[in-house]
Amino acid sequence: MTPDNDPVLEERHGEVAVLRLNLPQRLNPLAQPLQQALRAHLARLADDRSVRALVLTGVGKGFCVGADLGSMQAPPAGQSLGEQTAATMEALSNRLIEDLRQMPFPVLSAVNGPCAGAGVGLALAADVVLVARSAYFYLPFMPRLGIVPDLGCTWFLERLLGRSRAVALSLLGERLSGEQAAQWGLAWACVDDAALGEQALALAQRLARLPAHAAREIRSVYEHAAHHSLNEQMRYEAERQRELIDRPEFAEGVQAFLAKREPAFAPRS
Repeated sequence: MTPDNDPVLEERHGEVAVLRLNLPQRLNPLAQPLQQALRAHLARLADDRSVRALVLTGVGKGFCVGADLGSMQAPPAGQSLGEQTAATMEALSNRLIEDLRQMPFPVLSAVNGPCAGAGVGLALAADVVLVARSAYFYLPFMPRLGIVPDLGCTWFLERLLGRSRAVALSLLGERLSGEQAAQWGLAWACVDDAALGEQALALAQRLARLPAHAAREIRSVYEHAAHHSLNEQMRYEAERQRELIDRPEFAEGVQAFLAKREPAFAPRS
């Protein structure tokens, strides 16, 4: 397979890796070869100590239109299509989302066009979401197919938008524009299409300068907050500070503050 035909393309910009979904003629559906290739790239990057941030985006005019419905084949004898699909989700698709949520560095999704179906879960699995002005989010699951949103869409949307908006989007199947997504808090910002790549890389370079444990700690503290009372959360915060303040990153941050300079945190070890 030549690089142009690879379902996922990889670039490096110093400490920032960029992964591009590369089925542009079909707006980057989550075909099984693409999912497998993306998981392989993520596994290798997670082990690469020189990588400190990741940008996930799409080649062409779309980010990801979700499931590759056209490639669904009849299941083997004794298994329904639903059973086959659920098994594939458990073995491959769900693990892809878990991979993104467990990356040892910050992940930024640069949504460069239509983001539909399971592609919404893929985009929202990132720590930071940046959208192009022409981009939109679309949940066709129930209104078009009679199924529920998957790949974490329901988990992300309820937490980011609240239940009322998440349910309405899921039932009505209306497109949520990039600008509206940013206004509602689904994305960090909405930028002009021509500026998306440059601004995504600039944000990723900022993320790459964070302490090496930043992504994992911030994900954990907010996920803990979603399930605990205020008093429980404050106790959890105090416990994390007990450990983190004794790390060299805190000492460097204090020294940088006193010296009125930017902190220089050590790379991943």
